[in-house]
This record gives sequence, C-alpha cells and structure tokens, in this order.
Amino acid sequence: MALMLQRRGHKVTILDPKPPGEGASYGNAGCLNASSIVPMSMPGMLTDVPRWLLAAEGPLSIRWRYLPSIAPWLVRFLRSGSPEKVAAQAKALRTLLGPTVELMKSLAREASAEDLIRHDGHLYAYRTEKGFQKDQRGWTLRRENGVDFHVLDQRSLRDFDPSLSTEFVRGVFIGENGHTINPSKLVKRLVEAALRNGAVIVRSSATEVATIGSAARGVHTSAGELVEGECVVIAAGAHSRRLADGMGDRVPLDTERGYHLMLAGSNARPRVPTTDAEGKYVATPMEDGLRLAGTVELGGLDLPPDWGRVRILFQQARKLLPGLKDGHSEDRMTHWMGFRPSLPDSLPVIGKSTKSPNVFYAFGHGHVGMTGAPTTAKVVAELVSGEPPSIDVSPFSPLRFH
Repeated sequence: MALMLQRRGHKVTILDPKPPGEGASYGNAGCLNASSIVPMSMPGMLTDVPRWLLAAEGPLSIRWRYLPSIAPWLVRFLRSGSPEKVAAQAKALRTLLGPTVELMKSLAREASAEDLIRHDGHLYAYRTEKGFQKDQRGWTLRRENGVDFHVLDQRSLRDFDPSLSTEFVRGVFIGENGHTINPSKLVKRLVEAALRNGAVIVRSSATEVATIGSAARGVHTSAGELVEGECVVIAAGAHSRRLADGMGDRVPLDTERGYHLMLAGSNARPRVPTTDAEGKYVATPMEDGLRLAGTVELGGLDLPPDWGRVRILFQQARKLLPGLKDGHSEDRMTHWMGFRPSLPDSLPVIGKSTKSPNVFYAFGHGHVGMTGAPTTAKVVAELVSGEPPSIDVSPFSPLRFH
C-alpha cells in the first residue's frame, strides 16, 4: 500500500504496533494465486459442515464458546452461497486477483526482492475421484472467468511430481499462479523500500479516526497521540471492524483462525505449492523448508490457540508426502496461529467510507490476503489520488451490508 501511494507522490505514515512482517503476513502459505476466485460458501456446503466438524482431521472446527458470537456471521455466510451470488463473487474476485503476480513482481523489483518470488504454478491434488467430481462447480467457475488449467490423471500426476503419494488419483495444475518463498522477508523488504522513499512508521495501534465534521484529519493512537493526515486508509486486517464501526459502517467482519507448521530443512517437498484439495491445506516449498498451512477454526481474537490443529496438519501432510517421517526433529518444527479477516461473502471491503470522503477501506481478504494485496493497494492509491479505479470496486463496497 505504501509503495503504491508513494508512486503517486503521497507521503505515507504507517501505524503498526508490530514490526513489519510479523502479523498475518508472517504465517500465510505464501501463495500468489490469481485463480483463487472460488468463494468459501458454495451451493451445497451446508451438507458438508457437520461432517467436517465431526471428523477428527476435518478442515473446520468451531470453538463452541464462540458460537453465539459467530452465529450471525455463519447465517450470512451460508446465505451468500447461492449460485447467482457465487457467480458474481467469483467474477469480482477475478478482477482483483488476476493481476497479482505481475504487480507483485513490479513491487519486488522496487524493493530488491525479486529473489523471493517464484512463478512456478500451483497444483491441486485429489485423493479420490469423488472429491474431484465434487469440486467441478469450482473448476467451472474458474474456467468461466478465464483461468487456464490442466487436469492430470494418476499417472500424469506421478510424472509431474514423484514426491506425492501414489494414493492421489487426480491433479489440476494452474500455471499462472506464483508464490513467495518467504512471506515475512518479502513484507520486510517492501517496508524497507517504503522507508527509503520517505515513509514513517509509528509503533502504535489506531484506536479511532479523528474527524472534523465528516472529514478525517488523522488517527488517534493507543499511545494517546494524534497522527495527522489528509487521508486515512483502514487496512488493519482482523482489527479493522472497530475502526469501520467508528465511521458508521457496520461491516460483518469476523476472524478465521489459521495455523501453520514449518518444517525447517525438510527435504520432503512438493515440486510446486500443492493444495490437498480434500484436506483443505497447502504445502509450500519455502526458502527454509516446508510450510504446511490451512484449516479453519472459528474462535475469534481472544481465545488461546488449539495446537492440536497443527498436529492435524502434520498427519494430513504425511498422506500427501510419504517422505515426511514420524521422527522429524521437533527442534526443527515451529508452529504459528494467525487471524484471517473474513467477510461472509468472501469479498473484501475496498473503497470509500460512507461517512467520510477521505477515509478508505482495504480489509477483509480472508484466505487471499497476500494475493489480493497488490491490486488492492493499486486501487486504493488510485482512489486516494482522485483517479478512476482500474477495476470496478462496487462489489467490494461497504454499502453492500447496509
């Protein structure tokens, strides 16, 4: 965001209580998947949810203490999964995610971070023919929105990546996708480039947008300071809801808690980032080893992590990669839990506040935070500069919830 704003001549102040690259960007799967346009809520999903919740290794869990809080979000989520709504959501996501690899490459060049970007594609692997057939609606959505992919039978899948278990019977390869081999390092270099260009970082949280009438004049911080500015961009991830509420926009933002397991130095790696399509997690070859990331836990911001979710990731990954041994040294394994800021229709909020002409939103990207970041930053920089946005932002408007 800062670099895109600076390209248009703006001076930038970043408010962040944590060092760069230590939040959600630290722990994600590193994928830059322009093809990730299939909404989370799909027709027929309601029949899958009980099975996922009851399965010990299922991809979804709910912290039952949080159920009363998340219930309204879940109702909206299920209602957003009609065929008509899903088609519109996928179309909007394609406009947002389609340019991601090339935009990220340009930002990486500016930040001397080209070595952290790969453009090798992404593989979806299926354990069963039934699982592959069940996902056909999603593959049709991708095809209808211009995503090119190649279906692999069991033999072709084995030829493509011999490291995968022979129990997987189907694969789908998408060549347009990319990834970063170190998400945290990439973000750090992007921030360093912004600082070289004159950006300032304030180590505080934003508590409230300060206004005069309807116009923002800055942001109050947790340190009791007022950071002044001509425009305010709210891009606080899972913590954005309170700030949007203060601007009069009641956005149903909630949190999916995601986990990762990092296996440092692991030689058992897929050829390219690989999604276990039925296990709902990603195995990404990283600079320092193998990262396993995924599963969804609904539990809000305050409950402690359930590290049993990490054990599930490892158990699932052993089915994908037989080279992962039981005795992988624990001192070479690290785990993490972070927060995906998610909206029930799988679309982020991008655009102007309905109350203030100089407050802009950029949050709620769910599972596609890193993938959606480059185009989101470009569009917000265009809006701040008074330029026509390069994509239609109406599907991402906060007004859709009013």
